[in-house]
Amino acid sequence: MAAKRVIIVGQVQGVGYRHWLARSAEAAGLAGWVRNRRDGAVEALIAGETSAVEELVRQCRRGPRHSVVTSIDEDFAEAPEEPGFHLLPTQ
Repeated sequence: MAAKRVIIVGQVQGVGYRHWLARSAEAAGLAGWVRNRRDGAVEALIAGETSAVEELVRQCRRGPRHSVVTSIDEDFAEAPEEPGFHLLPTQ
C-alpha cells in the first residue's frame, strides 16, 4: 500500500478538477480526499495499491478537460484512517 499527498497547480479550480479526481480515485478503489486551497491549487491525499496510486498521480498531470496543470508537488504520506474518497472544504 502507498499514500501520496499531491498539490496540483495551474488552472485547476472552477473546471471540475476535484470531482474528476474523486471519481477517478473511487473507480480505481483508492482512499483519501481532495480539496481546493485558497492559493488556487488543488490538494489531495491518495492511498491504495502502489500501482493505482502512481497511475492516478500520472493522470493528475493532465487532469480533466478544461484544466491546465502547470506543476505537481508530490510527497509520501500516511494513509487516511477512514475508508473511501472524500471531497473536503477549501482550506
